[in-house]
Amino acid sequence: MNRIAASYLYTLESTEPIRNGFVEYDDDGTVLRTGHCEDIASEKRFYDGAVVPGFVNAHCHIELSHLQGKFRKGTGMAGFIDQINEMRDSSGREDRIEAVRIWMERLWKQGVSAMADISNCDDSFGVKASSPLYTRTFLEVFGTEPEDCDSVIASVRGLVEKAAECGLDAAPTPHSCYTMSPELLTAASAEGLKSGFLSYHSQESHEEEEMIMHGSGALWNNRRRAGMSTPPVTGKPSLMYFIDRLEKVHTAPFPEHILLVHNVCLTQEAADAALAVMKNVYWAICPLSNIFIHDALPPVELMRKNGLKITVGTDSLSSNDTLDMVKELYCLQIAFPEIPLGEMLVWTCRNGAEFLGKEDVLGTIAPGKRPGLVFVDGLDADGRLSAGSLSVRII
Repeated sequence: MNRIAASYLYTLESTEPIRNGFVEYDDDGTVLRTGHCEDIASEKRFYDGAVVPGFVNAHCHIELSHLQGKFRKGTGMAGFIDQINEMRDSSGREDRIEAVRIWMERLWKQGVSAMADISNCDDSFGVKASSPLYTRTFLEVFGTEPEDCDSVIASVRGLVEKAAECGLDAAPTPHSCYTMSPELLTAASAEGLKSGFLSYHSQESHEEEEMIMHGSGALWNNRRRAGMSTPPVTGKPSLMYFIDRLEKVHTAPFPEHILLVHNVCLTQEAADAALAVMKNVYWAICPLSNIFIHDALPPVELMRKNGLKITVGTDSLSSNDTLDMVKELYCLQIAFPEIPLGEMLVWTCRNGAEFLGKEDVLGTIAPGKRPGLVFVDGLDADGRLSAGSLSVRII
């Protein structure tokens, strides 16, 4: 039996920490017992900071790790897509795989126990298969031309087979409303829903909303100049267009686990529409990526008011300077200082585990679970994050 103690133990069975709390656990990391320390001076392993469950990175593109430091900031979505098209294959396969290996190892050491990861190819498969970090891989598809739908789906099914050979949990998923024909958006959603899990970039930018609602804006103009088909103009938020395409797969309600990613332009109208039909919907926010591309953040106050199940991701190193969950939380704390650290940790640990269907093992520090234990150092005098806060895996 092993035992550690900390100034703040966040079991996340509630948002409040146990002050001067302890955790006892087996050699395999299974939690045995938690509680309050009667005598701190007698504790042999005491951490002067917070001990929390392993993080769940709810949205990452680990295969883009070779792009760190190469992208211009503040270009908006149209400019960002232009850079992706230009630089995605700027490194050779071996270099791309090595970058994945480096960052997967770093994520684990920083305390990430699970990740919802996007893949467009098989570069990351071998590294993810050998990592102690659990991943569910969402095989993202694109295609603006309706006649290409069948070939795109056939291609991604081949990627599903490769992922299965590596022992990965993986299935197709649609990318977004603005990179897909209506036919492909429905077909890819159908493939994902079969697995019980779907991840979708939703309302990430005002350019996306302009495209769907008004048939205008930078994304619309980009597509028209390139001679590409554009999605229908609906006059409604793009999330409602996605719901319409989902309902062509099967009638509502949707019991599957659906992750809506980014949500920078989320409105009450769109949130109400999603909650009406999606019974296990989660809302990923990636604050540092949103600032990198758009200099904008999601309406977190609106999300909290509606009781949405928020999760936190880092996005990729094409749109972020690092993949550090604590830095994401510190960014949120600066922007929304009224949010308690415990609530943000619920988003970052418990809600992410629930989305992945791993809540029996991960997400909270409770007897019988093996969430991993993470030390968050550098808290201020009030027990909140500081600019110097960092995370280190204990087990």
